[in-house]
Amino acid sequence: MTTYLDFEKPLSAIEGKAEELRAMARANGEMDVEKEAAALDRKAADILNDLYKNLSPWAKCQVARHPERPHCRDYVEALFTEFTPLAGDRNFADDLAVVGGLARFEDRPVVVIGHEKGHDTTTRIEHNFGMARPEGYRKAIRLMDLADRFNMPVISLVDTPGAYPGKGAEERGQSEAIARSTQRCLQLGVPLVSVIIGEGGSGGAVAFATASRLAMLEHSIYSVISPEGCASILWRDAEKMREAAEALKLTAQDLKKLGVIDRIIPEPRGGAQRDRAAAIANVGKAIGAMLGEMQGMDRTAVVQERRKKFLKMGAKGLAA
Repeated sequence: MTTYLDFEKPLSAIEGKAEELRAMARANGEMDVEKEAAALDRKAADILNDLYKNLSPWAKCQVARHPERPHCRDYVEALFTEFTPLAGDRNFADDLAVVGGLARFEDRPVVVIGHEKGHDTTTRIEHNFGMARPEGYRKAIRLMDLADRFNMPVISLVDTPGAYPGKGAEERGQSEAIARSTQRCLQLGVPLVSVIIGEGGSGGAVAFATASRLAMLEHSIYSVISPEGCASILWRDAEKMREAAEALKLTAQDLKKLGVIDRIIPEPRGGAQRDRAAAIANVGKAIGAMLGEMQGMDRTAVVQERRKKFLKMGAKGLAA
């Protein structure tokens, strides 16, 4: 059953009618409704094109959060072979909001790290909706250390509303863990490529996305704070999230113009949730291309290039 977003209601009515006609035909073999259903399909396709032609920033937030978008484990299963998950931070616990381990990408040994949100109520609770605790970031640091030691590229898949803000997480050093994970990204002597596949929220995303190459899916978002959180602080009204989303410049298109990200990965018409296989394939091609851009670079060159990238980003912001 397709989950429709608020702005997709016109599409819901048309596609629902087409499915009703086909259901009637299945129940009564003598009915021939394909001509009428096909006409509705064409109308639905036109509406879908119009809806997604020029999405507002708030609409993109809704698409980025769509529960049927492919999540980290979907990408890992489709794009990587010989995936061997590694658990725990060797200090406190294993955080299931962060998935990571050894794998092969296009037959090349890599370390893959990502946020996992889960796909139903049970797994969403199990993975804490992709909101990592300190032990999740410390697990990521452990995996990055492993990658650096054995000269393996790191691939990170970002999809989180932000780091978990609970009391226990703060007591165990949430901000310190995020800062050290970000620092480790900058120090890596191996390529680090990151893809924001859904939400890139706050420092919880930056801790994995301080990368040599950073890409975003076309309808994903990346921001220092959620639109609702921003609206609550600036206007003391979470209902101002549409204005906040516009002001935050959180879309892939805005961030590409600002030089924050390196590339935009196209999504299938109607978003990644409408054709998961195609979206995953597009991400795989982008990861391969980004790794290819750094082929043959030595460790010093990798670190220096990453450093220059972020220093240039800051200088551009000051000049503006």
